[in-house]
Amino acid sequence: MDEVKKPIRSFHDLEVYQSTYEAMLTVFKNILPKLPKEEEYDLKDQLRRSAKAIPRLIAEGHSKRHQKRGFQKYLDDAMTESNETIVSITQARDLYGSCVDVTLCNELINIYDKTSRQLYNFSVAWTKFNERKESTQPINDRRNESRNL
Repeated sequence: MDEVKKPIRSFHDLEVYQSTYEAMLTVFKNILPKLPKEEEYDLKDQLRRSAKAIPRLIAEGHSKRHQKRGFQKYLDDAMTESNETIVSITQARDLYGSCVDVTLCNELINIYDKTSRQLYNFSVAWTKFNERKESTQPINDRRNESRNL
């Protein structure tokens, strides 16, 4: 039976937000504490910042969805941070496999890989939606809108 999707009323309703928030908690609870002290200001710091940034960017972008380019920029930035998180978790796994749970790292890499693809597809769909919306808008409305820029 097909799952009925709930309407999106806030960023909390976005699957990509929910999964990245949960993944961020997992990184903080299960990966960062296991990394060696010498990585405190390098790999740990980078992974901490990129994992936290993704759900924040999605939430910020959602609040700017009414802007033509506002939402797009935040989606692109979230995708960048997701890819950066993949690299950091891969480094943690490959450099410190004796300290961190390799299976968990692989699961997180898969989650963030899916996230990057979701964000890309969301970005493409958002661009097409805006183009379609503009092409159906009456010419007088478009003229008035461009004067207000």
